[in-house]
Amino acid sequence: MATHSAGQIAADYLKAHALVLATAESCTAGLIASRLADIEGAGHVLECAFVVYDPKAKQRMLGVKQQTIDRFNLTSEEVALEMARGALANSDADVAVANTGVTDGTDPDIMPGTQCFAWVFRKGLLADEAFTETKVFEGSRNQIREASADHALVRLVEHHKRLVR
Repeated sequence: MATHSAGQIAADYLKAHALVLATAESCTAGLIASRLADIEGAGHVLECAFVVYDPKAKQRMLGVKQQTIDRFNLTSEEVALEMARGALANSDADVAVANTGVTDGTDPDIMPGTQCFAWVFRKGLLADEAFTETKVFEGSRNQIREASADHALVRLVEHHKRLVR
């Protein structure tokens, strides 16, 4: 899917369903939010974007627990889920998407291009609906980041469609 079409499709979908998004981005470093900001009227569907590249920022701004990082690694669905839940808790958004991963061989335990995602939809005071997944992308550092941002938006729409059936 082309860069702008992923943003346009997600923006149109969010608007049609009166949903507002918060992002919690590590590896994508704001690209998910940028995809929406490229679309006219983005202010109706994007509330905020947390760019938390450093582990301490993930902890301080989003409440990611050190035990989660120690047990599962920074590149994990568990960390992505805590990031998304933290973004939702620190915003008025209806949905949060989070991304964390590696683009290169900096972590010998993680395959280069591994990206972990989480999507959390606010349902009420007691429970939220959450989805997580890990995907490995190929290409250069920036190709992986770009593909990850598009993937996050495409899957946001797909996950919400499952919830409203």
